[in-house]
Parts: sequence; structure tokens; C-alpha cells
Amino acid sequence: MTRYTELAERYGTPLYVYDLDRVAAARQDLFDALPEPFSLFSAVKANPHPEVLRALGAGDGRVCRAEISSLGELGAALEAGFDPAEILYTGPGKTDGELVDAIGAGVRLFSVESLTDLEHVGAAAGVQGVVADCLLRINSASASATTSIRMTGTPSQFGIDTETLGEVLPKMRAVPGTRVAGAHFFPLSNAKDEDSLVGEFRHTLSVAADLEREHGVPLRFLDIGGGFAAPYAVPGERPVYEKLCERLETTLDELFPDWRRGTPHLACESGRYLVGDSGVLLTRVINIKESRGRTFVILDAGINTFGGMSGLGRLLPVAVQPEGPEQAAEIEDGTGLSASLVGPLCTPGDVLGRQVELPNLRVGDILTIPNAGAYGPTASLLMFLGRPAPAEVLVRGGEVVSASRLEHSRVPLTPLAPSAPLEGPAPVGGGRA
Repeated sequence: MTRYTELAERYGTPLYVYDLDRVAAARQDLFDALPEPFSLFSAVKANPHPEVLRALGAGDGRVCRAEISSLGELGAALEAGFDPAEILYTGPGKTDGELVDAIGAGVRLFSVESLTDLEHVGAAAGVQGVVADCLLRINSASASATTSIRMTGTPSQFGIDTETLGEVLPKMRAVPGTRVAGAHFFPLSNAKDEDSLVGEFRHTLSVAADLEREHGVPLRFLDIGGGFAAPYAVPGERPVYEKLCERLETTLDELFPDWRRGTPHLACESGRYLVGDSGVLLTRVINIKESRGRTFVILDAGINTFGGMSGLGRLLPVAVQPEGPEQAAEIEDGTGLSASLVGPLCTPGDVLGRQVELPNLRVGDILTIPNAGAYGPTASLLMFLGRPAPAEVLVRGGEVVSASRLEHSRVPLTPLAPSAPLEGPAPVGGGRA
């Protein structure tokens, strides 16, 4: 019986197992790949489990800061011990209520997507008598790499179009309660290789330098985004970016001669790279059936457990990690199964993978889906059909640190008390959301 099988028998399936030692290793690898002055933001959305976040924010020397886009993520980050003054609050739909609450909790750094978004931050800050530092998220008119999920160069709810920035910047710098502190870029996710990643970062830094020179964009703080790759729900190893640090330093020396002295303060951000290979998903075979020449392996884990992000092209198809040489040989030489992996939900969309190569299976067997530490339960259709959430077990040094499960509950609400609107633009999203 393997260690994973023992945990599945003890805590049941579906079961996520997160190895905190691998979280620490990924954090260290990424810091090693970045020049020394860089800050690193962990995208809380990738895995908001407080123990995982605590592992990212702990350690000697350089530690991650938290990047969030909701009060729920703020709560997880605070529970994990992150300093609210070091948190970056992002997102295109920040409501007046959440801004007031976030600033009240001590958040002072925001990424803003438009003039009106900045005005909402300023109004919330003004109510509490503080000034919020704001990074202008930039939607560049062009891009370098063409891989994976593009988040720039197209019409978007994200970012300020570079071609309009010159006109709107004077208004943005005059918004009470705010200070334009710099710029925020996030052009792509999951670059296909190191050359693509470096090319995108070079392009981003070049655009930032142009904006500073041509429009006077203040650049005390410059977040150049992410794009760090990692295998996802398939066997494989995280890449180690051996030349990224040197190549970034060369570009920065050319474009920002004072960067080594902290002008601008530089940052990157990452989600799946930091947590993806820390997790595996264990799921049990419930049934195996044939239908018109196709085989279906029905699992107790479906898109309510894993796979809710498949619509973004992030998951399908998954692959199974063989448990030993015999299973590996069955997959390799084709003597195993080729089947669709489907979940238990009453919808034909509950598919984790089609024509997946599998070992020979029996009902009751445990399958291991590797590299599943990012975008798991909270990025899935967790409440669909009311099935229980998967268990989540965290280990360090081979020992269980914690075991828990998210629970769904409905709580009664009372009507919100009428309140005067914040000074500034009209409230968005119905006020305190």
C-alpha cells in the first residue's frame, strides 16, 4: 500500500494531498530565478488554503506577498499571517463595500483598471482618511509571446489601453485619496518555454519605459506580471529558469539604470508555478462501463472537485500517475485502457479527460492525478448538485499537518441599512457586496 493509498483509506476520496515541502521548494526556485531586489506576489486564487499560503509567506530571507481580488481571499491571506500593508488588491469589479473593508483591514496597494476604478479606491480611502497607492494596470497595444491565455493586446475588462493613457493620466494623478505609484502588467499565463517568458518580460519592460518617458507615468513600483509555467494535471516536472535572472538583469540595466538601487521597485507574480506540483488528487473508481464502443471510467471526483477551469483551457485532458512499474508498462505499451474519465454528476459535461491512457482498472481502485495543487476545489463547480467537497490533507516531511474539508452552508441575511454613498463616482455592484 502506497502512502497516498493509506491517506485515501484514512480520509476518504476525493482527496487532495498538498506537500508543503514542495511549496517551499517552488518558492525558492522562483526566487532563485529572479534578480535579488524583486518582490514576488503569490496569486491567492491558485490555492487559498491558509496552510499553503502560510508556507509561501514563511521562511528565512525573501518571502512572498499576497495578491488578492476579493474579501474572501483577503481573509485567507490574513489568516495565513500576511501583512495587509504588503498585499496587492486586484480585479476589475471592486465594489465600494469591499474597498472600504479592505482599506479598513490595512490594505494600501491596489491595481486599478480604469479612471473610475481609481476613483472608487480614492473615495473609499478618503472616507477613512488615508491615501492608497495605486498601480495602473496596463493593456498594451502589442505583445511578444503568442502562447497560452493572452491577457493584453485585445479589448478587455483588464487594464488601461496604452493608446488612451496619455489623455487620462492627468485626471488619474489628481484623484483624491490615491497616489499613482506605478504600473501593473499581466500579459499572459503559462509561457511555453523560457525564451517566450523572457521575450514577454522584455516587451513589458520596454513598454513600461516608454510610458514613463512619453507620458510621465510614475514608476516607483513596477509589477511585470507572471507567465511562469508548470505541468498541470499530467505527470511532469516544473521548469527551472536557469537563465532568467541574468537575462532580466541585462534588460533592466538597459531600460532602468537605477533598478539595483530600488527605482523602480520590481515585482512578479505567480499562481500555478508556486503551488501546482505540491498537490495530487486521489479519486476512486466507482464504475467502469462500455457504451457503443467506448469505455467510461466513472470516478467519485468530477468537475465539482477538479476541472471547473477547463473552460479556460487549463485542465483537459488530465493524465494519471502510475503507481508502479507494472502500471507504467501497461500505459506505455498500450495493454491498459483508453477511456474517458468522468465524474459522478448528472450532466454529460462532467468529463475530466477523453481517451485517457490508463492502466487496467477495477472498481474500487485509487487513481492519482498529479500536479493538481493549483485551481482545485475553489476553482471547481464545488456546490453543483450538493455533493460534499473533497477532503484536503497537508503534509510536511511525510507527516500529516492538517486535514479538513470545506463545508457549504446557508446563512440568513438582514436588509442592509441605508447609507450615504461615498463621494466620487456612482457606486458599482450595488454597494457593499
